[in-house]
Amino acid sequence: QVELHESGGGLVQAGDSLRLSCSAIGGSLDIYHLGWFRQAPGKGREFVSAVSRSGLYTLYGDSVKGRFTISRDNAKNTVWLQMNSLKPEDTAVYYCAGDMAPETPRMTLTSYQTWGQGTQVTVSS
Repeated sequence: QVELHESGGGLVQAGDSLRLSCSAIGGSLDIYHLGWFRQAPGKGREFVSAVSRSGLYTLYGDSVKGRFTISRDNAKNTVWLQMNSLKPEDTAVYYCAGDMAPETPRMTLTSYQTWGQGTQVTVSS
């Protein structure tokens, strides 16, 4: 059973950058399309970004387009989420998730079968 592990969260100021990482334990990430979701206090889990197995196809939520960049290196068994120009509304727990579907990655929460434990990102104003 592959486990996903996120890291890189922390407390930053508005306008700062942060890079989250997601690595696989007990298996390879290249079987998955990888997605990032986030959940702010009192809110539902929101799609942030996703990348295909090959890394060639990416998706972004409207609220992060132009500020966040997703990438992956299957040889390093890692996917990253580079977050620039952070805003207080980006404050949330960020989750990495894997989708084994054969098609291109998806934005829907229920499409993902494997989830990490999350990493907290806090952006102060």
